[in-house]
Amino acid sequence: MAETHLKEGDKAPDFNGLDQDGQPISLSDFAGSKLILFFYPRDNTPGCTAAACSLRDHYAELDKAGYKLLGVSADSAKKHQNFINKYNFPFPLLADTEKETIKAYGVWGLKKFMGREFEGILRTTFVIDEKGKIEQVIKKVKTKTHAAQLLPAE
Repeated sequence: MAETHLKEGDKAPDFNGLDQDGQPISLSDFAGSKLILFFYPRDNTPGCTAAACSLRDHYAELDKAGYKLLGVSADSAKKHQNFINKYNFPFPLLADTEKETIKAYGVWGLKKFMGREFEGILRTTFVIDEKGKIEQVIKKVKTKTHAAQLLPAE
């Protein structure tokens, strides 16, 4: 299974794309803020929904800690809009249909599921600091408690 080549201390690759409303969104939009950039395979699947809902449920705490959030998958803007509306997400989703950002972050690779191998998005979260440097890379995302992996210990 391939995994990202990026590590803590690396400069985060720039990205440009469209969010769920068709509005342009890029890394520079988050300059001066800490960004939780989470990559997930597909809208409305059990694991992806659990991870995004964990972030939604702890959004106030993450926001208070100074984090902005952005989810990324290869789903269309329309699918993202439906996903946001269904689960009331307070953060944008990047529609990376061409997989440019996904590949720039090295999260496209071989996956195994129920005995078969296929290519897809490797669920990975990056924490990017105010200056665009990667602070943390989470390769083993715990979908139901993902926010706990990001919040500072009490």
